[in-house]
Amino acid sequence: MGILVNSKTRVVVQGITGREGMFHTERMQEFGTQVVSGVAPGKGGTMVLNLPVFNTVWDAIASTAATASVIFVPAPSAADAVLEAVDAGLKVIATITEGVPIQDAIRMAQAARKADAHLIGPNTPGIGTATECKLGIMPNDILQKKGPVGLISRSGTLTYEIVHRIKESGLGISTAVGVGGDPIPGSTISDLLQLFEKDPETEAVVIIGEIGGSDEERSAELIPTLPKLKNRVVAFISGRTAPPGKRMGHAGAIISGGRGTAQGKVEAYQKAGIPVADSIPDILSILKSFF
Repeated sequence: MGILVNSKTRVVVQGITGREGMFHTERMQEFGTQVVSGVAPGKGGTMVLNLPVFNTVWDAIASTAATASVIFVPAPSAADAVLEAVDAGLKVIATITEGVPIQDAIRMAQAARKADAHLIGPNTPGIGTATECKLGIMPNDILQKKGPVGLISRSGTLTYEIVHRIKESGLGISTAVGVGGDPIPGSTISDLLQLFEKDPETEAVVIIGEIGGSDEERSAELIPTLPKLKNRVVAFISGRTAPPGKRMGHAGAIISGGRGTAQGKVEAYQKAGIPVADSIPDILSILKSFF
C-alpha cells in the first residue's frame, strides 16, 4: 500500500528524452516501477528505453493507460507540463524540476488543488513506496525494505540519509515523500499527513522540516486531531543555526518577517506534544519507542 503510488501505478515521464529524464527513467525501471511511456513534444512516435514516446500526455494516457506522471523538464516549461498533466486527468504528479518561478509554482499548485490532484514538488526528489514504485530521483537501495514508517521531508539529502537509517534499523518505510524545497509546494506536510493517517500500512511518521515558511507550524496544529498518528509522529528541524534573512541552500529555506525560524517550528511541535529529535540517531530512538 503506502500512499499515492504502488505496484499498480502506471507512470508517464514528461521530459523522457532529456539527459536527466532518460537517466532517472532507467533507474525507475530498475527499481520495478511500471514506467509505461514518455512525453516529449515533437518526438512522438519514437522509442526511448523500449518505451513509446508521445507528443502529449493525453496521447500517452490513451495509448498506455498511465495513471501518474513524473516531470523532468526545464524550469520555464514546468508549469505547462504540470497543467497538461492535470488537464489530462492525472491525480499524482511529481515535479522534479528545480528553479520554477514562484508565480508558475502558484499556478501549478492551484490547478492541482482545484482538480483534486496530488502535486509533489516542485524541486523534489519525488515519492517512493518501498519495494513497489518510485517517481523521481531517490536512490533505489534505500527503498528496498518495506515497513510501518512514513516520511515527509523538505530536504532531499536528508530524505536519503534518514530513509537509509530507517531501513538499516530494521523498521523500514511505507512511503517516503519529498515535499520539495521551494516556497510554494504542491502538496503540503499537512496534506500528506492526512493521507498517511488513512494508510493501513503506516503506523508512524517522520517529518523532516527546515527553516523558512510555516508548513511545519500548520502541521503541528493538525497532528493532535489525527486519531492514529497523534502520538506517533517525530519531527526534526534542520537549519537551526541559520541567521535570519540568510538563504540556506534553496528557495524555501529563508526566514522572513519573524516567521519560519527553526526555534519557532520546534516550539510549535513541542506545544502540540510532538517529540522533536536533536539528531538523526535521536529520530531512530524516538521512532523505536513508538513500537
